[in-house]
Amino acid sequence: MIKVLLFAHLQEKAGQESLEIDRSPMTVEELKDLVGTKYELGTLNHVMVAVNEEYALDDDIVHSGDVVALIPPVSGG
Repeated sequence: MIKVLLFAHLQEKAGQESLEIDRSPMTVEELKDLVGTKYELGTLNHVMVAVNEEYALDDDIVHSGDVVALIPPVSGG
């Protein structure tokens, strides 16, 4: 089981703070595609991803037991 933490507007759109994905191993890109489609969050191309509190690239592998954070871009002024 992979735990996915959602932040900001992703959390609001999904209606929950975290998700559990019962599939692994998979790449970060596959995880983003799955979550974006299944939970109707749209494309997650601009979202930063951290796996076990370390930033990850799209081709990094996510395994069962990992915690993945999806962090959308922040804007402000």
